Amino acid sequence: MAAPPTVTTTPGTTPTTTPTLAVRHLGKSFAGVAALEDVSLDLMPGSVHALVGENGAGKSTLIKLMTGVYTADTGTVRHRGEETAYSSPRSAQQDGIATIYQEVHLAPQLSVARNFFLGNELTRWGRLDLARMATESAAVLGRLGITVDTRRRLGEFSLGVQQMVAVARAVSADADVVIMDEPTSSLEPKEVDSLLQAVRVLKDDGVAVVYVSHKLDEVFAVCDTITVLRDGHLVWTGETASTNRRELVSRMLGRDASELTDGRLTRLSGRAPVVDAPPVLEATHLSRRLVLDDVSVVVRPGEVVGLAGLLGSGRSETVKTIFGALPLDSGEVKVDGRPLTRQSPASRLRRKVALLPEDRKAEGIIPDLSIRDNIGLAALPHITRAGFVDDRRLDEIVEVFMRRLRIKASGPQQVVSELSGGNQQKVLLARLLCLEPKVLLLDEPTRGIDVGAKAEVQELIAELAAKGMAVVLISSELEEVVEGSDSVVVLRDGAQLGTLVGADISEDAIMDLIAGAAEQEQAAAAEPAAGPTDHAREAAS
Repeated sequence: MAAPPTVTTTPGTTPTTTPTLAVRHLGKSFAGVAALEDVSLDLMPGSVHALVGENGAGKSTLIKLMTGVYTADTGTVRHRGEETAYSSPRSAQQDGIATIYQEVHLAPQLSVARNFFLGNELTRWGRLDLARMATESAAVLGRLGITVDTRRRLGEFSLGVQQMVAVARAVSADADVVIMDEPTSSLEPKEVDSLLQAVRVLKDDGVAVVYVSHKLDEVFAVCDTITVLRDGHLVWTGETASTNRRELVSRMLGRDASELTDGRLTRLSGRAPVVDAPPVLEATHLSRRLVLDDVSVVVRPGEVVGLAGLLGSGRSETVKTIFGALPLDSGEVKVDGRPLTRQSPASRLRRKVALLPEDRKAEGIIPDLSIRDNIGLAALPHITRAGFVDDRRLDEIVEVFMRRLRIKASGPQQVVSELSGGNQQKVLLARLLCLEPKVLLLDEPTRGIDVGAKAEVQELIAELAAKGMAVVLISSELEEVVEGSDSVVVLRDGAQLGTLVGADISEDAIMDLIAGAAEQEQAAAAEPAAGPTDHAREAAS
């Protein structure tokens, strides 16, 4: 095994302060492969400690070791000076360690209020006090800038709202350690500001906060100390003020800082303009009551069309209707000029239309199956004869895609739930590419993955488009949509505001369309209602 990277540190909190949580020489292996090796860090009271690194660096493994999901092979965890060995996340939570994961782990069929108090329900006279739970949960969410009817089912709200409910639950708990694993990956800018303010409140209250994020702007805005992990090893810990973005990304990737530009990987040169050709995908006048209103998306071979808009604008709903997962009231979807009359995902897959869903845990991977089985699901119809699977052919396909997408794992038999978020995303992409799709619908393909994996996915998208695939791209990061799209359809509240093409595409142009629509709505709402005389005058004219 190669020697671990050199560890360097800079002075942090004064050594006279006792850590709230102290991690010493933690190690964990899966299937004989080390996921974490000899990692130590101190979480200080009233301090925000960033944990950064590429997907597969060991961040999630470290968090799960600290919170009782996994049992460490080596090392110790001390909470308030006492060595701990939590048997489950619940036991860690009861001892004052609250965790907010990137994927929302709540009950969508229950109300927001019931989710907020899940496991700690309020009762009166032996019955659930639903009114009090609704009032108190609304008050906490309101302080975070989220105003919703807490009596409605959680599943009726966007992923962003669901994440904020999970955040509010942890913030309201009596915890002295709060661990946030990519808490803003599904949030709008306003919600991100609210969450960062909540982090500052926790810090002022003396809570030790662990903040895991690939968004380095947030790390530098709110964190006091940073720890960098790479390939399961600790490579650097220091004060945030002692480093900059370029140096931090260099440590994360193990690359020289001269290879980076403004803390990002140097981008590939732009693709050649799309040659005018008959569209591969024509989705026209898509409408669904209270969801979409006359949205059209046209994609030619080799073209990347971006969907831009704020959370709740109808981006995900648009690709779901194209994929047949969300029924249409009106509108038409054509592939290669032929209408797709059946509204079902199975019919779309037969016509080579594939969707990468936004929520990979709930709608994508099958966590208890291996990498081989997850990827092979799409290939089975092509490698099955008389009911028997050609195992040798399946192994070849899986090996090709694991190598092509650089999936980091102990081998094809490793269970997908053990992989990092970025590698899980790559497994999903590999499954879709097994279908050899003509149309690829990508809903947040880089959400929650590190800068290195993000660059690999972006390069893959450009490569697929260069080979003639028609791609629809959704991303909450406007920069990604602007730099990766040939044209951009801008949405707001399920309606199409306009389409930007080529040199007209910019972040400012997208935001101007969205802001302009909002101003028009406000102006229309401010106009006085027409009286009888006004209606008579209109009729006469």
